[in-house]
Amino acid sequence: MICYYIRNIKASLLKGLIRKGATAFLLLCRTRNLNWHAMNLFAEIVVAASSVFLIGLAGVMFVKPSVMVRFIGSFAGSARAHYIEMFFRLLFGASLVLLSPTMWQANLFLILGWAIIISSAALLIMPWQWHYRIGTRVLPILVRYMRLYALGMFAFGALLFYGVFSMYLH
Repeated sequence: MICYYIRNIKASLLKGLIRKGATAFLLLCRTRNLNWHAMNLFAEIVVAASSVFLIGLAGVMFVKPSVMVRFIGSFAGSARAHYIEMFFRLLFGASLVLLSPTMWQANLFLILGWAIIISSAALLIMPWQWHYRIGTRVLPILVRYMRLYALGMFAFGALLFYGVFSMYLH
């Protein structure tokens, strides 16, 4: 079954979007002539944009919860959605790891970045249908406690935003 799954991955978006994106990011990290400040700036943009995205999602959860239920329910609804989600999770995790030494509470963000990378890699290894099944089990709990989840998303987004820009405040 694993060989069948790996063969399907090679023929799917992983070969395209994920593989090219991850390869390009790793090549950027390894290029000797690349300006380190440009990489940090890219990581800052990714983390800051993610924090604004999380804060925006939290706002939508309060204003239009039905829209958010549909949006979150679409995660891992197809192989394409699964691999796109994993690409952005890996990009965000790698950006956190790269940026963490310059952030407020560096160790916290370093551990968080690695946790996101490892969990994304685990989700990439398992079939996307498993990810979908996990999501369908968790969605009713999320809907039941949506306002609490929205507060957590807002707090996490604000924490990320502060973590990125705290070095400029001092």
